[in-house]
Amino acid sequence: MDKTALKTIVIIGGGAAGFFCAATFAHRKDTRVLLLEKSGKWLSKVKVSGGGRCNVTHQCDSIADMAKKYPRGEQFVKKTFHQFFVPDTISWFAAHGVKLKAEADNRMFPITDDSQTIIDCLMRKVAQQQVHLKLNHHVTQILPEEGRYRIQLKGLEDIVADIVVLASGGFPKLDQFDWMSTLGHNILSPVPSLFTFNIPKHPIAQLMGLSVPNALVKITGTKLQQSGPLLITHWGLSGPAVLKLSAYGALALAEANYHFSIQVNWLNDFNEETLRAHLQYYKQQHPQQKVINTQGLQMPARLWGFMLLESELGPEQRWTDLPAKLFNKLVKNLAAYEFEVKGKTTFKEEFVTAGGVDLSEVNSQTMESKRHPGIYFAGEILNIDGVTGGFNFQNAWTTGYIAAQNIAATLER
Repeated sequence: MDKTALKTIVIIGGGAAGFFCAATFAHRKDTRVLLLEKSGKWLSKVKVSGGGRCNVTHQCDSIADMAKKYPRGEQFVKKTFHQFFVPDTISWFAAHGVKLKAEADNRMFPITDDSQTIIDCLMRKVAQQQVHLKLNHHVTQILPEEGRYRIQLKGLEDIVADIVVLASGGFPKLDQFDWMSTLGHNILSPVPSLFTFNIPKHPIAQLMGLSVPNALVKITGTKLQQSGPLLITHWGLSGPAVLKLSAYGALALAEANYHFSIQVNWLNDFNEETLRAHLQYYKQQHPQQKVINTQGLQMPARLWGFMLLESELGPEQRWTDLPAKLFNKLVKNLAAYEFEVKGKTTFKEEFVTAGGVDLSEVNSQTMESKRHPGIYFAGEILNIDGVTGGFNFQNAWTTGYIAAQNIAATLER
């Protein structure tokens, strides 16, 4: 191939990974960079993430600790994060006019609390890099052709590229990966990774909108459990504890067809044994007090009242004459309340899939395909997914950056 000829680099996918790859690939006179997006919008997931604030990353100084937040891809990101990690993300955005802030739970957002700030920053940068942006470009096939790649598009002329970056995000169905089938990569079947638990027709729905600050949710019969804030919705349970659990349990729960049992400890500062001791002591100290008026438990009053009803305790029940059987029932309901989950609801803002391109077929140092020189991967098209909290975006920034740097290094040779 004539090294003096103009090289065409095509990035497929106008989301976080694709844009960051384009933004961090230094403009060269001997290259033409095209960024293709199937839909009519750029950076749509960036726009809605974090309730419209964009949860850019997660404040963390330890690569080992951060890697544990990826149910799929932990060992892979341990390697990639050595090239571009959280401090690099913070520095890059700061250098481009966007200061990030960390909240109490270590999620990081732009100080404007507006995802448009991140979108504007990336759009400015790709414009500076003279990237050609193409909306409504639906790739239907990628064909290897004499050391280059022919990209076929729906209703448009083919594009022939020297280098292709696949950054199209995750897909909910296996057949949605068919457009890259000619590359022969093993695709791990996708399943939803962040979703809420549906508990149809359960009376707890009357408490919808109520949040519990620190609950523990366990999947019965497994070792899977997660803690954190828990939100009661009109269809079941949501909030960080449930979303994290859905991520770590994604494959097992898909196999169970989303029918499974959970136990909820509403007071995660206690286990069943310590809660029993605590309430026993409280009972001795306040024998004449009505159970409904119990103080000191970190539980919303409406939920406490609901748990008393579930434990067959009326509003006039006093501690002094509480039968042992009902006392035990109350402890059980507070520390291990059981639900039958029947179905899921995808958490739209943070839609993530487990599955994608087999990581064993990708070079973690360069993001290049081990099967096809000149094919690179970035973002969620890979079999990498993190829990909610900025982890999926950090993977997008990291893999996009590594791909860009290694493409540049390849062109220098």
